[in-house]
Amino acid sequence: MTKRTAAKYKIDRRMGENIWGRPKSPVNRREYGPGQHGQRRKGKMSDFGLQLRAKQKLKGYYGDLTEKQFRRIYAEAERVRGDTGENLIGLLERRLDAVVYRAKFVPTIFAARQFVNHGHVLVNGKRVNIPSYRVKEGDVIEVRDRSKQLAMVLEAVSLAERDVPDYIEVDHSKMTARFVRTPGLADVPYPVMMEPHLVIEFYAQN
Repeated sequence: MTKRTAAKYKIDRRMGENIWGRPKSPVNRREYGPGQHGQRRKGKMSDFGLQLRAKQKLKGYYGDLTEKQFRRIYAEAERVRGDTGENLIGLLERRLDAVVYRAKFVPTIFAARQFVNHGHVLVNGKRVNIPSYRVKEGDVIEVRDRSKQLAMVLEAVSLAERDVPDYIEVDHSKMTARFVRTPGLADVPYPVMMEPHLVIEFYAQN
Protein backbone atom coordinates (compact mmCIF):
# COMPACT_ATOMS: atom_id res chain seq x y z
CA MET A 1 0.00 0.00 0.00
CA THR A 2 1.18 3.56 -0.53
CA LYS A 3 2.23 5.43 2.58
CA ARG A 4 -0.74 7.80 2.35
CA THR A 5 -3.65 5.49 1.54
CA ALA A 6 -4.88 5.41 5.12
CA ALA A 7 -4.15 9.11 5.69
CA LYS A 8 -5.97 10.62 2.70
CA TYR A 9 -8.94 11.61 4.86
CA LYS A 10 -6.52 13.34 7.23
CA ILE A 11 -5.31 15.48 4.31
CA ASP A 12 -8.92 16.52 3.58
CA ARG A 13 -9.55 17.43 7.21
CA ARG A 14 -6.26 19.28 7.56
CA MET A 15 -7.15 21.38 4.51
CA GLY A 16 -10.79 21.72 5.57
CA GLU A 17 -11.80 20.82 1.99
CA ASN A 18 -12.84 17.70 0.12
CA ILE A 19 -9.93 18.03 -2.32
CA TRP A 20 -10.77 14.90 -4.35
CA GLY A 21 -14.56 15.40 -4.30
CA ARG A 22 -15.16 11.99 -2.70
CA PRO A 23 -18.61 11.27 -1.25
CA LYS A 24 -17.08 9.64 1.86
CA SER A 25 -14.78 12.50 2.79
CA PRO A 26 -15.05 13.41 6.51
CA VAL A 27 -15.18 17.09 5.49
CA ASN A 28 -18.67 16.41 4.16
CA ARG A 29 -19.68 15.88 7.80
CA ARG A 30 -17.40 18.30 9.66
CA GLU A 31 -15.12 20.94 8.27
CA TYR A 32 -12.71 21.34 11.18
CA GLY A 33 -9.27 19.79 11.35
CA PRO A 34 -8.24 16.48 12.92
CA GLY A 35 -7.33 15.98 16.57
CA GLN A 36 -8.47 17.47 19.87
CA HIS A 37 -7.65 21.05 18.81
CA GLY A 38 -9.35 20.81 15.44
CA GLN A 39 -12.36 22.88 16.45
CA ARG A 40 -10.44 25.87 17.77
CA ARG A 41 -11.38 29.10 16.04
CA LYS A 42 -8.88 29.90 13.33
CA GLY A 43 -7.41 33.39 13.12
CA LYS A 44 -6.85 35.22 9.85
CA MET A 45 -4.23 33.36 7.87
CA SER A 46 -1.01 35.16 6.92
CA ASP A 47 0.17 35.42 3.31
CA PHE A 48 2.76 32.76 4.09
CA GLY A 49 0.03 30.53 5.55
CA LEU A 50 -2.14 30.93 2.46
CA GLN A 51 0.79 30.13 0.16
CA LEU A 52 1.83 27.11 2.24
CA ARG A 53 -1.72 25.81 2.31
CA ALA A 54 -2.05 26.18 -1.49
CA LYS A 55 1.19 24.21 -1.93
CA GLN A 56 0.13 21.47 0.53
CA LYS A 57 -3.26 21.18 -1.16
CA LEU A 58 -1.81 20.79 -4.67
CA LYS A 59 0.93 18.45 -3.44
CA GLY A 60 -1.60 16.38 -1.49
CA TYR A 61 -4.00 16.13 -4.43
CA TYR A 62 -1.42 14.26 -6.52
CA GLY A 63 -0.95 11.54 -3.92
CA ASP A 64 0.92 13.64 -1.36
CA LEU A 65 4.17 13.93 -3.31
CA THR A 66 7.32 14.42 -1.28
CA GLU A 67 8.63 17.96 -0.95
CA LYS A 68 11.71 16.98 -2.97
CA GLN A 69 9.57 15.65 -5.85
CA PHE A 70 7.27 18.66 -5.83
CA ARG A 71 10.10 21.21 -5.70
CA ARG A 72 11.80 19.47 -8.64
CA ILE A 73 8.59 19.72 -10.70
CA TYR A 74 8.28 23.41 -9.73
CA ALA A 75 11.89 24.07 -10.77
CA GLU A 76 11.20 22.50 -14.16
CA ALA A 77 7.99 24.52 -14.58
CA GLU A 78 10.00 27.67 -13.88
CA ARG A 79 12.62 26.81 -16.54
CA VAL A 80 10.06 26.28 -19.32
CA ARG A 81 8.85 29.33 -21.26
CA GLY A 82 5.38 30.61 -20.40
CA ASP A 83 3.31 30.97 -17.23
CA THR A 84 4.99 29.02 -14.42
CA GLY A 85 1.67 28.19 -12.71
CA GLU A 86 0.19 26.79 -15.92
CA ASN A 87 3.42 24.88 -16.60
CA LEU A 88 3.30 23.39 -13.10
CA ILE A 89 -0.24 22.09 -13.60
CA GLY A 90 0.68 20.71 -17.04
CA LEU A 91 3.68 18.80 -15.64
CA LEU A 92 1.63 17.36 -12.76
CA GLU A 93 -1.12 16.21 -15.15
CA ARG A 94 1.44 14.50 -17.38
CA ARG A 95 2.50 12.14 -14.59
CA LEU A 96 1.52 8.58 -15.50
CA ASP A 97 -0.32 8.00 -12.20
CA ALA A 98 -2.34 11.20 -12.77
CA VAL A 99 -3.31 10.09 -16.30
CA VAL A 100 -4.34 6.61 -15.04
CA TYR A 101 -6.51 8.32 -12.39
CA ARG A 102 -8.01 10.83 -14.84
CA ALA A 103 -8.86 7.99 -17.27
CA LYS A 104 -10.90 6.34 -14.48
CA PHE A 105 -8.89 3.12 -14.55
CA VAL A 106 -8.64 3.31 -10.74
CA PRO A 107 -10.79 4.99 -8.05
CA THR A 108 -8.15 7.22 -6.37
CA ILE A 109 -4.81 8.87 -7.12
CA PHE A 110 -3.27 6.72 -4.36
CA ALA A 111 -4.55 3.57 -6.08
CA ALA A 112 -3.13 4.88 -9.37
CA ARG A 113 0.37 5.08 -7.93
CA GLN A 114 0.12 1.53 -6.60
CA PHE A 115 -1.46 0.29 -9.85
CA VAL A 116 1.43 1.66 -11.92
CA ASN A 117 4.02 0.42 -9.39
CA HIS A 118 2.67 -3.11 -9.66
CA GLY A 119 3.12 -3.18 -13.43
CA HIS A 120 -0.53 -3.12 -14.53
CA VAL A 121 -0.02 -0.29 -17.08
CA LEU A 122 1.44 -0.14 -20.60
CA VAL A 123 2.52 3.04 -22.39
CA ASN A 124 2.68 2.64 -26.17
CA GLY A 125 2.68 -1.14 -25.67
CA LYS A 126 5.55 -1.23 -23.15
CA ARG A 127 5.14 -1.85 -19.44
CA VAL A 128 5.99 1.19 -17.30
CA ASN A 129 6.01 0.89 -13.51
CA ILE A 130 7.18 4.40 -12.58
CA PRO A 131 4.26 6.59 -11.35
CA SER A 132 6.19 9.81 -12.07
CA TYR A 133 6.85 8.77 -15.71
CA ARG A 134 5.91 11.74 -17.88
CA VAL A 135 3.57 10.98 -20.76
CA LYS A 136 3.76 12.91 -24.01
CA GLU A 137 0.97 14.14 -26.25
CA GLY A 138 -0.23 11.24 -28.39
CA ASP A 139 0.94 8.52 -25.97
CA VAL A 140 -1.44 5.56 -25.57
CA ILE A 141 -1.88 4.26 -22.03
CA GLU A 142 -3.61 0.93 -21.46
CA VAL A 143 -4.35 -1.55 -18.72
CA ARG A 144 -2.62 -4.92 -19.23
CA ASP A 145 -4.95 -7.70 -20.38
CA ARG A 146 -4.56 -9.73 -17.20
CA SER A 147 -5.45 -6.66 -15.06
CA LYS A 148 -8.63 -5.56 -16.87
CA GLN A 149 -10.95 -7.63 -14.69
CA LEU A 150 -9.55 -6.49 -11.35
CA ALA A 151 -12.36 -5.41 -8.99
CA MET A 152 -10.70 -2.02 -8.44
CA VAL A 153 -10.67 -1.32 -12.20
CA LEU A 154 -14.30 -2.35 -12.71
CA GLU A 155 -15.36 -0.22 -9.74
CA ALA A 156 -13.49 2.85 -10.99
CA VAL A 157 -15.04 2.75 -14.48
CA SER A 158 -18.54 2.82 -12.97
CA LEU A 159 -17.86 5.81 -10.67
CA ALA A 160 -20.34 8.58 -11.39
CA GLU A 161 -18.66 11.20 -9.22
CA ARG A 162 -16.09 12.26 -11.82
CA ASP A 163 -15.83 12.52 -15.60
CA VAL A 164 -12.85 12.00 -17.89
CA PRO A 165 -11.50 15.44 -18.98
CA ASP A 166 -11.37 16.26 -22.69
CA TYR A 167 -7.56 16.24 -22.91
CA ILE A 168 -7.68 12.45 -22.52
CA GLU A 169 -9.55 10.17 -24.94
CA VAL A 170 -10.66 6.95 -23.26
CA ASP A 171 -12.16 3.69 -24.53
CA HIS A 172 -13.29 1.83 -21.42
CA SER A 173 -14.34 -1.22 -23.47
CA LYS A 174 -10.66 -1.72 -24.37
CA MET A 175 -9.27 0.00 -21.25
CA THR A 176 -7.10 2.31 -23.34
CA ALA A 177 -6.53 6.06 -23.14
CA ARG A 178 -4.73 8.55 -25.35
CA PHE A 179 -3.16 11.68 -23.89
CA VAL A 180 -4.35 14.28 -26.40
CA ARG A 181 -2.79 17.48 -25.08
CA THR A 182 -1.21 19.08 -22.04
CA PRO A 183 -3.94 20.88 -20.07
CA GLY A 184 -3.92 24.28 -18.42
CA LEU A 185 -5.42 25.07 -15.02
CA ALA A 186 -8.88 25.83 -16.50
CA ASP A 187 -9.00 22.40 -18.20
CA VAL A 188 -8.36 20.31 -15.09
CA PRO A 189 -11.49 19.13 -13.22
CA TYR A 190 -10.36 19.90 -9.67
CA PRO A 191 -13.25 19.54 -7.18
CA VAL A 192 -11.82 22.51 -5.22
CA MET A 193 -10.07 25.70 -6.25
CA MET A 194 -6.34 25.22 -6.79
CA GLU A 195 -4.11 28.30 -6.65
CA PRO A 196 -0.81 27.58 -8.41
CA HIS A 197 0.05 31.31 -8.38
CA LEU A 198 0.27 31.10 -4.57
CA VAL A 199 2.53 28.05 -4.89
CA ILE A 200 4.82 30.08 -7.18
CA GLU A 201 4.85 32.93 -4.63
CA PHE A 202 5.70 30.45 -1.86
CA TYR A 203 8.77 29.10 -3.66
CA ALA A 204 9.82 32.55 -4.85
CA GLN A 205 10.00 33.77 -1.25
CA ASN A 206 11.30 30.64 0.49
